[in-house]
Amino acid sequence: MNKQGKIGKLDMKNETSANADGMGEGMFPLERQQKIIELLTIRKVMKITELTDELKISVDTLRRDLNILTDQGRIEKIYGGVKLAESRFGESSMDERMVSHLEEKDRIARKCSEFVLEGDCIYIDSGSTTYQIAKYVKHRKKLTVVTNSLPVAMELMDSDVELIMIGGKIRREEQSVVAYEYIFNFHELNVQKAFICCSGITIERGISDYNLEEAITRKKMIELSKEVYVMADSTKFGKDVTVSIASLDKIDCIVTDSNVNRSFIPKFKKTDTELVIAEL
Repeated sequence: MNKQGKIGKLDMKNETSANADGMGEGMFPLERQQKIIELLTIRKVMKITELTDELKISVDTLRRDLNILTDQGRIEKIYGGVKLAESRFGESSMDERMVSHLEEKDRIARKCSEFVLEGDCIYIDSGSTTYQIAKYVKHRKKLTVVTNSLPVAMELMDSDVELIMIGGKIRREEQSVVAYEYIFNFHELNVQKAFICCSGITIERGISDYNLEEAITRKKMIELSKEVYVMADSTKFGKDVTVSIASLDKIDCIVTDSNVNRSFIPKFKKTDTELVIAEL
């Protein structure tokens, strides 16, 4: 990632010299590309001219960004414009999830950050909700963060946090790393608190996800961590999706938003898992 960051800075330097007045030309390529994804998530389809006007960049700069995003499988080129690539599975894309229910995810992250203490070693899972906690803990003193999330690592790169990146196979569509015991020695980690995401939560089956490889890493971190917090917006409740991650007896706390169906509250009181609602 350091190498990529250096390349991004060189790219930015070249582009700003070409057009010093353009706002978009002065952004890092990764920032521009994320902005393109955000615009497409909201507007679904955009013309080339709309993107150049919105971002205030040249057609050549835009084409470079679009080629990169197309190669990554994140967008699709159509006649005269582009759109987000359609997900091949039941789960929406990471780019869509990064901007959906954003207010609720921010509240959940802010609440979870209250559980993080000075000197802690925590695990931040890959996911659109867990990503939000990074900005709330990045200035904590003597904090160690273990993560398999590329966006989380980028958010914490220039902070005082001691950052440990799990090694393994890159899942480009999820912007995450999936690791196995034989390539990453999980048992060397001393994690106090794990902040885990999921795609489904039920009282009977616990938490679940769509991807087996992601589930393997989550299971391992739940097993190793002293305290386990699941960060999930209210849309995840009542769903039991493809791969089981953990039953509720393995989860200390689930933090969600105030839109959660109130029928779940008495049900959780009958379990050992605390349900915390992040109010406004």
